[in-house]
Amino acid sequence: MLSRVAPTGVERRFPETDIIVSKTDLKGTITYANRVFLDVAGLTEREVIGAPHSFLRHPDMPRAVFALLWERLTAGKEIFAYVVNLAANGDHYWVHAHVTPTFAASGAIVGFHSNRRVPNADAVEKIKPIYRKLRDIEDTSANRADGLAQSRAHLNAILAQAGVTYDQFVFSLAS
Repeated sequence: MLSRVAPTGVERRFPETDIIVSKTDLKGTITYANRVFLDVAGLTEREVIGAPHSFLRHPDMPRAVFALLWERLTAGKEIFAYVVNLAANGDHYWVHAHVTPTFAASGAIVGFHSNRRVPNADAVEKIKPIYRKLRDIEDTSANRADGLAQSRAHLNAILAQAGVTYDQFVFSLAS
């Protein structure tokens, strides 16, 4: 498994025509990564297969967003999200992720599939201060559980104030 690297503050970009694809098992362990994923992340297939997808998590990414992601996926629903990831050297890259459960013929969830595209630049600029606020809440709370709960409550308040669902909110950022 890869060790954590410190963020460099350098943003990586990839062509708008490229799609980053990965598959995981039920615990988020990577079982497949396409060439675009490997190139953008600066990793080899040997380094990622069998590794937890969370090793790519950038420290600026709110835990509340991942909690929502896992909640939706384990309920059998898809989710779209703006995500900032770390590359192997500490550079970062933003993606607009579409993550879906993978179902067996029996209907049981057997894993997850993620397609990630180049995000709309305006949407990323709109989500950055929101994510920063969510991280501030998480980082300054008395403990991790309280921080996550307070961050989720803040995200829910943003959605309620806007009168939109999470999905509507995500798609509204690009307009």
